[in-house]
Amino acid sequence: MNGYIGLFFSAFLAATILPFSSEAVLAGLISEGSYADWILWAVATLGNTLGAIVNWVLGRWCLHWQHKKWFPFKEKDLEKADRWFSKWGVWSLLLSWVPIIGDPITFAAGFLRVNFWVFTILVVIAKGGRYAVVLVIVEGLL
Repeated sequence: MNGYIGLFFSAFLAATILPFSSEAVLAGLISEGSYADWILWAVATLGNTLGAIVNWVLGRWCLHWQHKKWFPFKEKDLEKADRWFSKWGVWSLLLSWVPIIGDPITFAAGFLRVNFWVFTILVVIAKGGRYAVVLVIVEGLL
């Protein structure tokens, strides 16, 4: 049970702005062989999706402070994110699994007011797909 909990939190943290790798934790638990693969996949997907939802919520509410001096994003950054979404639309959320760019995409989706349910469905597909690939690779190596 501790493995599932550890995987959940590692996946959750990996989806936030904190640099963390949940794939290594998932691969270790798969190779250990003591856990059901489909439950590992579901736990990792759930944790990572919930972390992305936190990013969406932060993005949604952060604009309340955009005119404060300490606000981390400049107007040009917000405009750049808006252009990105205008060009690629919500489908860019299918890249939310990609390291480095995935977390900012989920954050931008919040401040650009992407529909929560559309956001969630696309993020689950992206993040679940990534963990499925990790599972297949690790199982293939064993």
